[in-house]
Amino acid sequence: MKIKKVFNNNVVIANNQQNQEVVVMGRGLAFQKKAGEPIDTSKIEKTFVLEKQGVSDKLAQLLSDTSERYLNISSKILDYAKSRLPYKIDDHLYVALTDHISFAISRHKQGITLKNPLLWEIRKHYKLEYQVSLKALAIIQEETGILFGEDEAASIALHLVNSQLSGENMAEAVQVTEMVNNILNIVKYHFGMELDESSINYERFLTHLRFFAMRFIRKERVMETEDHFLFEQLNRKYPEAFRCSEKIQLYLEKSYNWEISKDEIIYLTLHIHRVTQRHQQS
Repeated sequence: MKIKKVFNNNVVIANNQQNQEVVVMGRGLAFQKKAGEPIDTSKIEKTFVLEKQGVSDKLAQLLSDTSERYLNISSKILDYAKSRLPYKIDDHLYVALTDHISFAISRHKQGITLKNPLLWEIRKHYKLEYQVSLKALAIIQEETGILFGEDEAASIALHLVNSQLSGENMAEAVQVTEMVNNILNIVKYHFGMELDESSINYERFLTHLRFFAMRFIRKERVMETEDHFLFEQLNRKYPEAFRCSEKIQLYLEKSYNWEISKDEIIYLTLHIHRVTQRHQQS
């Protein structure tokens, strides 16, 4: 393996035998080394593959004034996340999480504690990401001796959620979380009930809402059938779920200037009916 780019004395970019771009870490690995020179494999402590173009340049910018120690912590966290989460982790997360951890530790040393206003929603709606983030806090404590609270776990969880979005814009993850939470509240208030979060219908509804919100964030256009017959049929068959969908439609128009299609109202109505059906029957 030959050096492609030197970040600092301990971190380089190289190409492995499969010609994949990899970040290689090790104490003194690149000391007095230049691009094109071979890597002393005995000094390699950590290697991870970058599949996305442009990530190495962002890492180089970040590591110019941030310790690679935080990249190592991020790498350990993301290794754990990859083993627990059912979706692919975006390479940009190595940059975003390293920067986040560096800034969080810097704030901690200055005695600055930030509250995460979405803690409750994140803990509630992104349970798996939140559990992974609690493990992340344990990794950070093991590596630095600093124990962060739940607000920091929620912030890390948002980065993981954001990995399903564009990979770089944390504001998108926040917006998705807020939209999903507000829609769930509309359903709860409309029916005057708490939803059974342990039910498979709730999980399906939550998944639908997340991707529903992601499509808006990404400005993705969906092929629409505009099935007027099914639309009117659901209006008659599930009137309360349909009225609730109309409230959601109004909320999205007022808050996001988003006019959803009849197809979206159909899907919302079906999910709302399923998630509230047991309560209505009882």
